[in-house]
Amino acid sequence: QVQLQESGPGLVKPSQTLSLTCSVSGGSITSNYYYWSWIRQSPGKGLEWLGRIPSSGSPYFSPSLKSRTSISRNTSENQITLQLSSVTPDGTAVYYCAAGPVRGCGMEYWGQGALVTVSS
Repeated sequence: QVQLQESGPGLVKPSQTLSLTCSVSGGSITSNYYYWSWIRQSPGKGLEWLGRIPSSGSPYFSPSLKSRTSISRNTSENQITLQLSSVTPDGTAVYYCAAGPVRGCGMEYWGQGALVTVSS
């Protein structure tokens, strides 16, 4: 069973870059079966998809955040990293990494989430 664990700073100042790492176990991030996504949920709001990276390593991003989002991977450590630049207080959210089947819909596995607060 695939397990995902997010990690990173819980507090980021406005205008700085938010950086989170997702450590994956029970499956390889180079598997052709899954793609790996980052999703967030701000207080009182629904889930917002930020982007994903497939086995090919070429990421896709939400159009609304594309200019500020980077997703990369470390295959030796089996980790996925999210970077979101120029954050504002609106970026305060629980950030999740999730695994979804390439030939299917939705997410099959989720991390527990990491709360990131953007505040000076």
